[in-house]
Amino acid sequence: MRILLVEDDTQLACSLQALLQEAGFVVDMAADGHDAIFVGETESYDAAVLDLGLPGQDGISVLRHWREHGRHFPVLILTGRSRWSDKLAGFQAGADDYLTKPFMHEEVALRLHALLRRSHQGSGDAVLTVGDLRYDPINQRFSLADKPIALTAQEHKILAYLMHRPGATVTRTEISEHVYSRDLDPDSNSVDVLIGRIRRKIGSERIATQRGLGFRLCAPAAN
Repeated sequence: MRILLVEDDTQLACSLQALLQEAGFVVDMAADGHDAIFVGETESYDAAVLDLGLPGQDGISVLRHWREHGRHFPVLILTGRSRWSDKLAGFQAGADDYLTKPFMHEEVALRLHALLRRSHQGSGDAVLTVGDLRYDPINQRFSLADKPIALTAQEHKILAYLMHRPGATVTRTEISEHVYSRDLDPDSNSVDVLIGRIRRKIGSERIATQRGLGFRLCAPAAN
């Protein structure tokens, strides 16, 4: 899942980026409000972590701009402003969650996972399931019929994205946009190769090809 991290404190941004990447996210960063507005409008993100005290444009203005221009990915505000009026302004601008500094870095990843589950599945369940295929995003583990599945890093990211979109047809472009950072531009064939490798590990019938459209993760039909 691809995350936009908007934070002007370089040390904090780098430590959060490392933690979120370790938690399985692809992380792009922006350090000021103008850059955040631009990449938030032009790139595809599953969620954003947004500081309020930014140079150029403050976080509330950034968030309001995203929402007014149809960008509805979940946004977690991360800020040192703890007053009720600041929280109210954040939620009124379109925030989905609000975390004040100081905080445990691990809590950012936990809250993002919860936002993504609710956003894609309408549920706060900690483990995602499609038939007997299960994904625990907190512990970064896949299992099939209660047996662990060994996946490479890129296979893991693609299957995790599909697990958040069960039953939906996902294009190759969407997969590339949501599992690779913006400085990488993989060709469509690499996505097909990775899908093929995932199929061999979980069963080809679990990922259907919609000709000319993309791929759909589904539970195999019962015998």
